[in-house]
Amino acid sequence: MAPTPYTMHDAKTQLSRIVERVEHGETVLISRAGKPVAKVVPLTDVRRRTGRGSPAGRIRLSPDWDSAEVNEQIADDFGLPS
Repeated sequence: MAPTPYTMHDAKTQLSRIVERVEHGETVLISRAGKPVAKVVPLTDVRRRTGRGSPAGRIRLSPDWDSAEVNEQIADDFGLPS
């Protein structure tokens, strides 16, 4: 399918319409003085965020994750005073 052509003037005045067409899978070609200068294409790898912290609900912490023993071990691993 050939890209839908728009002039620069049309693109400026009809940007929301162009974006809507692209959201529906179309490719739009923008020309200036009869020469193509830009192509607007749909994004193929759009990631949906689930809220604050994209790994929300995918990380499991052990019950003792913040215990004194674990904190001491971490401090030891980094050469910090316990």
